[in-house]
Amino acid sequence: MPRVKNILAALPEAEAIDLDALRGEIAAGAVEMACVLGPTASGKTRYAVQLARALGNAEIISADSRQVYRRMDIGTGKDLSEYGPVPYHLIDIVEPGTQYNVYRFREDFTAALEDIRSRGAFPILCGGTGLYISAVTSGYDFASKKPLSARLESRPDKVFFIGTLVSREVRNARIDARLDARLQEGMIAEIQGLLDEGIDPQVLISYGLEYKFVTQYLLGELDFATMRERLAIAIHQFAKRQMTWFRGMERSGIHIHWTEV
Repeated sequence: MPRVKNILAALPEAEAIDLDALRGEIAAGAVEMACVLGPTASGKTRYAVQLARALGNAEIISADSRQVYRRMDIGTGKDLSEYGPVPYHLIDIVEPGTQYNVYRFREDFTAALEDIRSRGAFPILCGGTGLYISAVTSGYDFASKKPLSARLESRPDKVFFIGTLVSREVRNARIDARLDARLQEGMIAEIQGLLDEGIDPQVLISYGLEYKFVTQYLLGELDFATMRERLAIAIHQFAKRQMTWFRGMERSGIHIHWTEV
């Protein structure tokens, strides 16, 4: 029986973002919020910061399910130095070990959005957690194909979606290089510190990726080489799932302006 080739889905077409046109739409009220999304290691945070500076008087709301936790910095890739003078929200808002979910995120997003609007600033949602993004921009869970139970009050209806596009090869190379850099920067010590605080190892493992595999390494369940190999593979697979989610958003009628950064 002939083998079936594993054909990868084609990447979306890249386009240049017309900032002048976007400014005009914002001024006319046709765009209420920008959303910068993309898979891990695609440069979305840097792009969102550049966009905020270019637009002026803009603030970033993080849509990352793990960057909400304090002292989980290296493993979640917060890169807070990238923000510079640009205000950001929903980073470092809860203690590690706290159960945080999409429903809490929707509440915190609403509060942040109202705060930004109260000062006449423009909100930019930025992140890679597809469920969080969908929950506050469409009220729809694209994994279960069902609407979320409660409509988000004051949800922005006019969102300009920008996707940070990078080839699979470049993305995977960045993931591997970034992983090695984080291991050298003290990610293992960071996670050991969380264990030393008394945080349940199973809770850290439940956070996935870096926290899962490094915790297993620290518990003696994996050697370093195996940990590093399995973690890299897991992050590659995670990035693929992120893109699958975003393409699902497109199939549901959301227009994402993909751009190379």
